[in-house]
Amino acid sequence: MVRLACDGPGLLEAVRAAVANLEVHVDEINALNVFPVPDGDTGLNMLATCREMLAYVRDDSSVEAVADQLREGALFGARGNSGVILSQVVRGLAEGFAGKRRFNGLDLAHALATASTAAYGAVPRPVEGTMLTVIREASAVAVETAERSNDLEAVLAATTHAAARALDKTPSLLPVLREAGVVDAGGAGLLRLFEGALAHLRGEEAVPSPVRAPAIPSPTPAELVHVETGHGYETVYLIHPFPGQLLDLDRIRTYLVRTGESVNVAGDPVAAKIHVHNGRPDLVLRQALQLGRIVNATIMDLDHQAAEVRDGRPAAAPAAAGVPLPCVAAATPATPAEREAARVPLGVVAIAPGDGLAEALAAFGVADERLHVTIVRGGQAENPSAGQILEAIVASPGEEVLVLPNNPNVKLAAGQAAEMADRPVRVVPTRNAAEGIAALLEVDPGVGASGNAEPMLEAGRALRTLLVTEAVRDAVVSGRKVKRGQTMALDPDDGLLAADDDREKAVLGGIAAFEPGFSLVTLWYGDGADLAEAEHLSRRVHETWPAIEEVEVRHGGQPHYRYLVSAE
Repeated sequence: MVRLACDGPGLLEAVRAAVANLEVHVDEINALNVFPVPDGDTGLNMLATCREMLAYVRDDSSVEAVADQLREGALFGARGNSGVILSQVVRGLAEGFAGKRRFNGLDLAHALATASTAAYGAVPRPVEGTMLTVIREASAVAVETAERSNDLEAVLAATTHAAARALDKTPSLLPVLREAGVVDAGGAGLLRLFEGALAHLRGEEAVPSPVRAPAIPSPTPAELVHVETGHGYETVYLIHPFPGQLLDLDRIRTYLVRTGESVNVAGDPVAAKIHVHNGRPDLVLRQALQLGRIVNATIMDLDHQAAEVRDGRPAAAPAAAGVPLPCVAAATPATPAEREAARVPLGVVAIAPGDGLAEALAAFGVADERLHVTIVRGGQAENPSAGQILEAIVASPGEEVLVLPNNPNVKLAAGQAAEMADRPVRVVPTRNAAEGIAALLEVDPGVGASGNAEPMLEAGRALRTLLVTEAVRDAVVSGRKVKRGQTMALDPDDGLLAADDDREKAVLGGIAAFEPGFSLVTLWYGDGADLAEAEHLSRRVHETWPAIEEVEVRHGGQPHYRYLVSAE
């Protein structure tokens, strides 16, 4: 049957079906890790991005409305590099669907082409053989098909088949995939999304194409489990900007849609009335206090009100603004004067994968009163979203902010958060927490974010670092064969420095690959290691390199990696 058009509800259901199919294949996608390390998280990152994306949809009255809400949710929910690129695909789709109440095959093809352009634009140096190749080739076939037939099913089927063909040839375009014997994980995620949408359009169960992936179990983290909530609180207030300033209504609306529902922002840049339902009125008011003066604020517990109505009791009057709420953090400045007093010249948002590393990074904010360090927990297989990083930037008292992603897979999300921030933000692309610590040793709060970015990056990259983990499957890494269970020492870009059945030999072999001339070695021990083992390893390092002045043992607490080793 020819399907000529799809409306807003139809688009939303197709996206839900696409995400459901992605969820079924999360473990398979996680297993498509180029490197045989136990931190494959592409599937989880894409799924988390998609779930946040769907959570933003409140209005399905038109294709444009659905697509725009999906765009906003994906933008704030993007996790990991794959999630950020996916969010840009969704942004491109929304741009392509602008003004559409319904769409046909040609509209879909145009939106996919726009999505491809947006995805390539999100990556500073696009690499073929990745999910970029998959969306580009799939969208090109979509346009060719739509020009012959305006049938939605025909266009989506051709798109899906083209995505599968493009995915199959990714190893021929990217040597690291060919060495590992896998296809691109992000591209596989896109294919699963297309397959789910196509099956929904046909009224069928998704029939997946075969994908080259070793079976590695990867549990879904607890934060991805959906929990039904109640009505929460209704927050209503009038706001006037600070003297000499204007309100940015789009910025207010964007933040509130991300944190709640039933959002209504009415007014103009000099006065606005705000209405929102969510479970955290403190977040609503905290944002408002950063933008202007609140007038006549009310907060109503909707669950309590609903219970009173059910029980036949009169609903209580809403609480007036200024009444302390137990969920408001005591450290949040309550007035513009207090907020101004709490300001510092420079804030740092640092991503930390473990307790010990988090403590070491946070200590820099204690040592210098001109600097404030905010820690965002996360790292490999637990990438924070762009929205979470943005929240940390907004909460920072720094006039300007530096972001230390401390992981290559957090870099794009950090950049996306920086673009949405309300103040000057620079991302210093540190590759692990040891580089982040080295970068902070060079920070000068007096020269701002731009003045610090390059010196801090140079300091981080001057540090020699490696990560130690076990291979979870047989593989070829950096042209060398690695067997399952062997210990690997990897450089910050996942290049293989050493591998051995003997863990100690692998670590020593990795350190031996460092450029000579270092005098201090730090062993940050994490999952799988303990203090006694780390101390023994430190003695072996001293014995092997007697000229080293000091070998320091620190508890990092990082998951997946037994040791993070730095030398300087």
